[in-house]
Amino acid sequence: MGRVPEPPGGGGGDEPGKPLEVWGEGRVPGVRIVLGVDPGTAVTGYGVVARTEDGSLRLLECGVIRTPAGEPLPSRIKEIFTGVGEIIQRFTPDAISVEDVFQGKNVRSALTLGHARGAILLAAALRDLLIAEYSPREIKKVVVGTGSATKEQVGYMVQRHLRLRNPPSPADAADGVAAALCHCLLSSSPLP
Repeated sequence: MGRVPEPPGGGGGDEPGKPLEVWGEGRVPGVRIVLGVDPGTAVTGYGVVARTEDGSLRLLECGVIRTPAGEPLPSRIKEIFTGVGEIIQRFTPDAISVEDVFQGKNVRSALTLGHARGAILLAAALRDLLIAEYSPREIKKVVVGTGSATKEQVGYMVQRHLRLRNPPSPADAADGVAAALCHCLLSSSPLP
């Protein structure tokens, strides 16, 4: 499979390197888990963030799903669907936050990206997850403070919000974490 988890430089939170236990025998009460996804047909970034009752945030995992460059689009979409499904199964998130398609000048790229988003949304819908969709500008505005932030600024602010030693890497993973953070920061729904 093409998924390549990339460690975030510590577990985040008060004790760097110490993960927040949220699975195993059962989930810790009062913890909401959000999977954030930055769709792409070549590289799909993701981040899994936990929010506790007191509002503290912790990064549980981030990484990318890489698809083989020479493969036909249907095979790549299947890889993305399978990879996202495995992450959902491993973390059982309460919600998924997906970056919306950027309305750029290249229609073909937007259409291809729409296929990747469709695979991600289907993986979430088949598991009855709450699905939140945010534009790239909205995610940047919530996480960084400006909708025109650069990738470096997004990575830096993700690092600051989660008190990590380093920004998540690669940038696609940081964007996935930013999507999760956006939902955590905007969501006012009660914790389970």
